[in-house]
Formats: sequence, C-alpha cells, structure tokens
Amino acid sequence: MAVGATGFFDGVHVGHRLVIETLVSSARERGEESLIITLWPHPRLVLQNGALDLKLLNTLDEKIDLLKGLGVDRIEVLPFTEDLSRMSTSEYLSQIVRDRFGCSAVLLGYDNRIGHDMISPERTAVLAGELGLDVICTDKVSSVGIAVSSTKIRRALQAGDVELASKFLCYDYRLQGEVVHGKKLGRTIGYPTANLELSEPLKLVPAAGVYLSDVSIGDRSFKGMTNIGKTIETHIFGFDEEIYGQTIGISFVKRVRDEKSFASIDELKEQLSQDELNCKNLIFGL
Repeated sequence: MAVGATGFFDGVHVGHRLVIETLVSSARERGEESLIITLWPHPRLVLQNGALDLKLLNTLDEKIDLLKGLGVDRIEVLPFTEDLSRMSTSEYLSQIVRDRFGCSAVLLGYDNRIGHDMISPERTAVLAGELGLDVICTDKVSSVGIAVSSTKIRRALQAGDVELASKFLCYDYRLQGEVVHGKKLGRTIGYPTANLELSEPLKLVPAAGVYLSDVSIGDRSFKGMTNIGKTIETHIFGFDEEIYGQTIGISFVKRVRDEKSFASIDELKEQLSQDELNCKNLIFGL
C-alpha cells in the first residue's frame, strides 16, 4: 500500500517540498510506500489552452531526479490525455489513486484540485473518505513563510531575479543543452563562449542579461558568465577545450547586468572584461 500525492509539481519548489516532506514522513509512520503521481505532458499542451506561451521550470527527468532526491519511494508518470482530463475528482481518486496505484491514503495540498470538476480540497477530502481513502492535509505556508507557486517563480525568472527564484526553488535555476556552433565572435576577442541549444525547448529562459553561472560538463564543474540575448552563450572561466556536441548544464547564481548594445568591438571587449571582474568578485566575496 502507499500514501499518494498527485500533481504536476513544476519546479519542485519549497511549497511542493512541504507536501513531499509530509508525504514521506506520513508514509513512514504508516509503514507504507510514499508515492508521487505526476503528469506529463503539461495539461495545457494537451488541451491547447494557452500552450503557445507555456514555459516549464523542469524537464521531466529533472523533476523525477528532484523528487527522488527528497526521499520519495516511488514516482509514477501518468500520461495526460483528453480522456484523463474528463475524469471527475471522484473517478480520479477511485480509478487512478486507489485502484491503479494502490493508495490507502491521499495527501492534499491547500490548493489541490485534481478533476475536471475542480472542486475544493475540502470537498475532495470528503470524497476521498467516502471512497475509503485516508486523507492527510498540508498547510499553504512553506518553509520561507509564504505561499510559493510556480507562477511566482516564473515571474521572478522573467524579471531576471534568479536569486529570488533560487530561494523559492531551494536550488539554482538550471538550463541544459547541447553546445552548438555560433558566430565565434567571442573567440576573436579573448572571450570564447559555449552556445547552448536547449534540450527542452519549453524550458523557461531567464530575462536577457549577463549572469554569474555555474557550469557542469559531465562530472566536472566550473564558474562562468552567461549572456542571454538572442542566444544563450557562456564564457567558462579558465577553460579552453572544444566541447561542441557535448551536453552542459548552466545554473544561474546572480544577475550581473542588463543586456546592452555596443558601438564597437573595443567597447564590447571592455564591458566583457568588467563583467568578468564583477563575476569573480562575487565568487570570492569581494
């Protein structure tokens, strides 16, 4: 048997973590398995309701890794389909949570709505009890003292406030992708860059500007500065290797400045030198 929680869990942020911590501890107390039932793809992609502007905080693999890292025993990815979208809360609880995945109890967040009828968590709890499921509820206040949502994190990233996003996420926001060929202008002025092609096109890209970043290449880690404009380019400090075709990860630590235009190559080079100095001062706490 299992104690289950269900939802999209985009970002696996501090609000989700309150739910997950309660899930894991409750399952252990009952001597049962902790289970997350998550959805993929995002419902809006299936229902075509605003899918054109949909941006995600996590890829599916990132989400699964984050959930596993929080001690969840079992993660089930439920394909979101039009048929699933037509399920009522009662049908979802009985057919999916109880019968398909063997849950004896369901954990409900303060704003959990899990059927097309979109009934309140309070009414959902009543229905779950009628179906023989125990109900465990969580508070809306997270460990940072406020109700955190994926929407608030997206807004922070769209404003370039990666530090606020990191506070809400409990980790630095990350992009991953393949290093592809660019114009190679940076190489000619002493600032070669790795140009990133996202592995997940739906991942939200932070606001344009220059950021201090952490760079992962395989099992190696580096510091760098990342410029977001028409492309995503990272100059990796102290690094001089050909990595075209390799997958790298970029984690955003702090925004250094807005994006700007330059009247000459010399002006660009001078600014890049200042950007590097500013980033290294941040790294060494100067």
